[in-house]
Amino acid sequence: MKHRGRQPGRDAFCHAYAVILAGGSGTRFWPLSRQKHPKQLLKLFGDGTLLEQTAQRVRDLIPPERTYVFTSERLRQDVTRALPGVPADQVVAEPAARNTAPCIGLAAHEVLQRDPEGIMVVLPSDHVIRKPAAFRRALRAACQVAFAEGVSVILGVKPTSPHTGYGYVRLGRPERRVHGVDVYRVERFTEKPAYPLARRYVASGRYLWNGGMFLWRASTLLENLRRFQPAMARCLGRIARAGGIRAGDVLARLYPRLEKISIDYALMERVPNLLAVAADIGWSDVGSWSAAYELNPKDRDGNVRPARSLCVQSQDNMIVAPGKAVVTLGVSGLVIVDTPDALLVCDRERAQEVGKAVEEMQRLGWHDVL
Repeated sequence: MKHRGRQPGRDAFCHAYAVILAGGSGTRFWPLSRQKHPKQLLKLFGDGTLLEQTAQRVRDLIPPERTYVFTSERLRQDVTRALPGVPADQVVAEPAARNTAPCIGLAAHEVLQRDPEGIMVVLPSDHVIRKPAAFRRALRAACQVAFAEGVSVILGVKPTSPHTGYGYVRLGRPERRVHGVDVYRVERFTEKPAYPLARRYVASGRYLWNGGMFLWRASTLLENLRRFQPAMARCLGRIARAGGIRAGDVLARLYPRLEKISIDYALMERVPNLLAVAADIGWSDVGSWSAAYELNPKDRDGNVRPARSLCVQSQDNMIVAPGKAVVTLGVSGLVIVDTPDALLVCDRERAQEVGKAVEEMQRLGWHDVL
């Protein structure tokens, strides 16, 4: 590729720009998460919201002035308040929800305009990483590879179990070690597998979870868009020429016309010269109340519960009830979430199905609690 031959010793992070995706709704955390207060704005684990943790995690490597956050119009104010160091005009409200490919393409034009050698570090805003030092080491390696060679890089997660809810990346031959981190050629992407297949994947040692963390030069991303998504590339080019994220009426008119498609389907499963950094970073997508239960400290009976609570002959429960005293008696394996206007009680093993309950409430017109 045309960027080969860059000096690997140069500090790639001088050209790195964080692109944080913060537009999701997180329906599986109802009733704590709502349309106007989604998962990334919740405090589910550790200090601060998931969004704040994401920005803080990369702050030592990428300063706030080189950080862009893409969200929705209804969340823009709250996201801007949550990240006071990020310039307000770099918190971008998408005119319409079009999945990840269009907003990443829009970000690429912005980065390229600021820095012809700019590297995009694309990160979801609603994940937990319990080994931040290992994450930064992996990120540094991935950024150096993307900068030196102009390739596309996925920061893949070493699997800890045969999880069926994640996409997988099949690794080819090892390419090298960078900053003590293994870098591999990617052979293919595999969508969420059935359990027997996921178990074989994990046992083989040749697969990583796809956690939605990608790196590439902005110029590389736009080259690939022109090759594999020409209609999208042309529309984004028109928006960029009109001012990009500051294009006003042009952005509002053209952006909703873009195809609603993820970056995985649009590009990552198609691009040549794709590498993966294998990272053991204590990652979780915090996809349900059950996942939040696993992440939080528990009492001696396995309950995650508020300070002012009493769990009598009760084990393995997840209890969230801000500002209330809670008593349980003789119950096990439940999720109990109480808010001023709604109450959730469900089997912890079925917490993934809360999103389906939200869909049913939408069908019934219960908009006041969504």
